[in-house]
Amino acid sequence: MRAGQYIKAQYDARPLWMNGLLFFCAYMTFIYLPWDIFFKPVAVDQEVWFGIMFTGWAAKGGALLHWLVYGAGTWGILKMKAWMHPWATLYIAQIALSMFIWSFLAMEGSTDGIVTGLVSGGVFIILALVMWRAKGRFISS
Repeated sequence: MRAGQYIKAQYDARPLWMNGLLFFCAYMTFIYLPWDIFFKPVAVDQEVWFGIMFTGWAAKGGALLHWLVYGAGTWGILKMKAWMHPWATLYIAQIALSMFIWSFLAMEGSTDGIVTGLVSGGVFIILALVMWRAKGRFISS
């Protein structure tokens, strides 16, 4: 199979939104997180987990965990592994909660923070529901 045919077969193997997730996970795994971990100065590093901002060395540790998460996401979506389905759904739901908490805390509990958190979190809740409904697309590992 030629490279072009392989890429087209990969693209056709999943819906557009899931290809978007695959692309995002691959970008984070191979481009952003290596730069974040190895080149970004510790003094300016920031990572958000569960809506709480970490800085400095704690952020570097969080970046390593993000690297593992997005690496597993890249592999799991690329190969459509059955183990990916529940974990991706759970992680996306956690992002939704994190977006709400982060917006609320960043805007000091203002109405704007609540609205921003609900809107941004709502987008990820919808994505989590779509991922949950895609269970049949994932194969047994």
